[in-house]
Amino acid sequence: MKKHNGWSYAPYKPVFVDIGDIYITRLVPSSASIYFEWLPMAENTEYEIFCRVLGEGEFKKAGSTKETSFTIENLEAELDFEFYVASQSKKSLVRLARTGDAVGEIVNYLHPDDKAYSFSGQYLCSPSMVRHPEGHLLSSMDLFDYDARQCLTLIFRSDDDGKSWHYVCELYPCFWGKMFIHKGEVYMLACSTEYGDLLIGKSSDGGSTWTEPTVLLRGCPSPKYTSGVHKNPLPVAKFGGRLWATLEWAFAPSGVHAPMVMSAPVDADLTNADSWSYSEPIDYDPTWEGVAKGKTDGNIEGSLTVIDGKLFNIMRYGIGPANTPQYGLIMAFEVDTENPEAPLKFIRVIKFPGNRSKFTIKYDEISKKYFSFATRITQPEISARNLLTLMVSDNATDWCVLKDIYDYRHLDAQAAGFQYVDFEFEGEDIIFICRTALNNPHGFHDSNYQTFDRVKNFRKLAEDAGELEIFDI
Repeated sequence: MKKHNGWSYAPYKPVFVDIGDIYITRLVPSSASIYFEWLPMAENTEYEIFCRVLGEGEFKKAGSTKETSFTIENLEAELDFEFYVASQSKKSLVRLARTGDAVGEIVNYLHPDDKAYSFSGQYLCSPSMVRHPEGHLLSSMDLFDYDARQCLTLIFRSDDDGKSWHYVCELYPCFWGKMFIHKGEVYMLACSTEYGDLLIGKSSDGGSTWTEPTVLLRGCPSPKYTSGVHKNPLPVAKFGGRLWATLEWAFAPSGVHAPMVMSAPVDADLTNADSWSYSEPIDYDPTWEGVAKGKTDGNIEGSLTVIDGKLFNIMRYGIGPANTPQYGLIMAFEVDTENPEAPLKFIRVIKFPGNRSKFTIKYDEISKKYFSFATRITQPEISARNLLTLMVSDNATDWCVLKDIYDYRHLDAQAAGFQYVDFEFEGEDIIFICRTALNNPHGFHDSNYQTFDRVKNFRKLAEDAGELEIFDI
C-alpha cells in the first residue's frame, strides 16, 4: 500500500471493500426512467446495461453504449429496480433505484437499500453548495447512517447553472462539510467523522483535487459521543477582518451540545492550524430569559448573521412536544468579535417556525431584508419535515412566511422530507440545494436525494407580498 497525498479520490476504495470494476458515480431516477453515469474504462469500450425489477426474475439487457452514461427507459412508475453495467469480464456493483417524480433538479440519488457506500452510510446528507469564481457550481454531500463510520463526502459540478450535474471526486475522511470560497480558492471545513476531528483543506483547481486536510481540533468519536466536534454545512462569515464559522462541542454526560465559534484573520493561511482561534464553549442555561420550560437538547447548528453592525450566532433550539412552548423558538447569541476566544453571550429567544431542523439566515443588501428557508412546523405534536418555506424578516427577529416552496403534508410524515437547505443569492433569484426524502425513503430524516432548485424573482416576491403576518406562537 502507498501513502495517499491529498484528500480527494476518484473514487475512494476502502481496503477489502468491493466497489465494482466499473464505478457508477451518479443516479437520476424519474417517473419512467433511470439515468446513471460511470467512470470510463479504456477508450471505445463497449458497455452493456442489465436491469430487472428488484428481486424479480432474471436480469435482462436494457441496451449498450460506448458512452459513460445510459438511460433505462419505459419503466413503470413507483417501482424498485436493480441494474448494473458490464464490459467483457468487468462489471459494476448492482445498484438500486426507485422510479418516481422528485423536486427540482436531481444532483444525486441513493436508494435506501443500496449498499454501494455502506462503509460510510446509506443516506445522502449535509448539502453544501458554492459558486466557484470560474463560474461553475459545486455541490457536496456526505453518506450517513446510524452507527456507521460516516466518513465519505461526494462532490458534483454543474456547468449550466444547476440544470445538469456530474461527478467530480470524493473526500475521505470527510463528514458534515461546508465548502466556501476565499481568495479565489474553494475550501472545505468538515469533520473526519461524526464527533471526530475538525478538518480543513482546499482545492486550487476548481474542486477536482484537494490538499491533504489540516487537523484543526481533535475530536473523540465514539458510539456514545463522549466528547467531540459537532458542526454542519453552515456558511462561513466575513466580519471585522476575520472569517468566522460556527460549531459545537458535544459532551454526552450533559446531553447538550455547547455552542462556540472559530475564526481566523482574512489574510492568514487557513490551512495552518495556528491561524484559528476558538471561543470557549458554553453550556445551556435553563434560567435564560424566555427559554422553553422542560428538559431541552440545547442549541446546535447556528447561522452567523450580522444585525445592526454586530455578529450574532442564531441557533436551532432543541424543544419538542414535552416543552412549553412545543416549538417555534430559536436563540440569538452575540459573538465577541474583539475577543475571538470569549464565550458567546446569550441575547434573546426569537420566534421562528423551524427550530427542529437546520436553517441558514442571509441578509440581502439590495432589499435590506433577511431570508431563510425553514422546514416549517405546523403540527408541533408530530415529528415531520414535509413543508419547506421561504421566510423573510426586516430585522432577523420578526419572521414572516413569504412562500411555501414544497408542501407535502398530504403524505405520511415519514414519506417526505425537505431539510438542511444551503442557498445563495444570484441576481434576482435564490438558488438552493436541499436534502430531500421522497419516493419511499427510509424516513423523512434519512434522505435519498440531493436536489437543486431556484426561487425566481425573490425580491419582487417580497415586494408584492406587502405587509405579512409575523410568526407567533
